[in-house]
Parts: sequence; C-alpha cells; structure tokens
Amino acid sequence: MRVDAFDFELPDERIALRPAEPREAARLLVVKPGDGLADRHVGDLPDLLEPGDLLVFNDTKVIPAQLEGLRHRGEASARVEATLHMRVSDDCWKAFLRPAKRVAEGDTITFGDGDTLTATVAAKGDAGEATLRFSVSGPALDRAIAEVGHVPLPPYIASRRPDDAQDRHDYQTVYAREEGAVAAPTAGLHFTPQLFEKLSQRGVEHCFLTLHVGAGTFLPVKADDTDDHHMHAERGHISAEVAARIMRAKREGRRVVAIGTTSLRLLESAAQPDGTIEAWEGATEIFITPGYRFRVPDMLMTNFHLPRSTLFMLASAFSGLETMRAAYAHAIETGYRFYSYGDASLLFRQDSQ
Repeated sequence: MRVDAFDFELPDERIALRPAEPREAARLLVVKPGDGLADRHVGDLPDLLEPGDLLVFNDTKVIPAQLEGLRHRGEASARVEATLHMRVSDDCWKAFLRPAKRVAEGDTITFGDGDTLTATVAAKGDAGEATLRFSVSGPALDRAIAEVGHVPLPPYIASRRPDDAQDRHDYQTVYAREEGAVAAPTAGLHFTPQLFEKLSQRGVEHCFLTLHVGAGTFLPVKADDTDDHHMHAERGHISAEVAARIMRAKREGRRVVAIGTTSLRLLESAAQPDGTIEAWEGATEIFITPGYRFRVPDMLMTNFHLPRSTLFMLASAFSGLETMRAAYAHAIETGYRFYSYGDASLLFRQDSQ
C-alpha cells in the first residue's frame, strides 16, 4: 500500500507533552466501524466493557536507555548519543547512534560523568544502528545504565523539552515488571490501581504478557510503499498460563481486548493460523497493515498515533482505514491529545461487528 494513504495534517499543539492527571482522566474515543464514534474518558472503561472480557497488558518496564557519551579515537573525541533498543547478550545492546557518522567500528565510547560506563562499537549497521559491547555485563550493566541513562522520550516530545524526574514516573505503567523496554507501552499508562479495582468489580479480567518495546517504534516510515518498510525486531514472551487463559476466553465466546499495539503485535506473532496460542518466546518483526486477518483480539485500546506511522497503519488494519481517518479527523477537530502522553481510543475490530 502507498504510505501516503496514512498521511494527515496533525497540528503540533495536538502532541501532548505531559500526561493527564489523574491518568484515567484522559479522553477515550470509542470507535465502532459502521456504528459511529463516542466521546468518553478512560475512567469510563468499566461501563464500556462486559463481565468476562479479558484485557491483555504488556508488563515490560522502561529502562533509562538514552545515553550521552564521548567517542574516543586516538587523541580525538566527539560527543555522541546512543539510544539502546534491543539487548542481544549479557554485555551487548543494539543501539541507534547520533550522529552516526562520528562513529566507526572499533571505536570506544564512554558514558556518564567520570567515564562511568564504557562500550566498544562491535558492529555498525544501516540507519545509524550499531552493536555496543559494554565493559560490564548482566546486573552490573543494568545498574550502570540506570545510573547514567535518561528516559528515552519519543523524539516528538524530546525535541520540545528535556526529560526530567517526573518522566521516570509518568513514562512507566503502574504494573511494569520485566525490565527491558526503551519505549513505554503507552496505552497502559492510563491505568491506575483504582481503575483496576473498578474493572475487577465489573467482572473484567486481565492478564500480562511481555514485549520489550524498542526504539524502532519511533522510526519514521521512509519508504513510499509499505512493502518496502522493514520493522526492527523486538523480543517478548507469553507464558503457558496466560496462553491458556486467552484460549479459554476465546472458547467461551468472551472478548479479548489488547491494551496497546505492543500487546496486539505479540498476540498475533504467537498465534497459529487457526488462532491457537501456546507458550511463546522469541523476537518478532510483525508489520500489520490493512488486509491483515486478525486471529486473537476482538478490541484494541491504543493512543492516537502520528501520520504515516506503523502504529496508525495497524489501527487502520484493525478498524478500517476510512473509519480511522474519520476518527482521527474528529479527534483533531475536538482537541484530543496525541501520542505517548496523549489520549486513547477504544477500537472494535471491523470484522467482528
């Protein structure tokens, strides 16, 4: 498909720089293909869902993966920035370097005051990607990254303000558990313990899987056609217990609701052609565009995404491109806030009405 089919005008003021307070006060646009739109709030979810619905959350935990450092080559040095996006071993991460032209394979980069952390550029790839081999490994590397790193805010926020201490709280779900993400599963940012309690009282169930969101989620689609775009791999897993709960809900005719595109992508990566899900672990590069046949989720809760993004393409595949274009036009006109700290939408699948 032509990428420009997913383009639209988004005023800069529609990109949220801070989240709603409290979290569930964010607006929620309910989108039912063929049945119109409804303006609600995230706090209304218990009224919008049915007893027995199963919400599937991504419990990945964001690490401070934005590192500022000095590249050393002989007597010369230069400032560089590294955004970690996927761990490949105890002491190695794949990262996006900026400016990449300042760095060559074999260079040494030091991060933090007093050279807290050191890495060697083990390999360089395309589009500024490199493999960094650090001087420490395992938990020691985790501690060093936590000490020197910054919250990896999306570029559309980071270009307008620096990160601060509040972001370490705001850019993390209340249920985050498995460290490894360099971007938040942002639909989950709207949930609070109080909202979970209200959902439980309503009889709505929930479970957790893990997909470590990579910085590739921020990369623009530069190709003219979706067939020419390559997704960066992200690692995740689904336990046997969670897989069994999802399958039980499907057998009983209860709805499965993916909370966020990351949960949906992992569900679809693990699903067999007949929709069966078992315990799963691995890397996924799944890229979902209109025409894709969904196997697992009946509904999707997701934030509002940027023009020409893979996330808007996924939402358009789920509820239909024309439906989503109309929904986004309504959201822009009526003041919904976009992207990671913005408002949310609750989408019904176009073939499940």
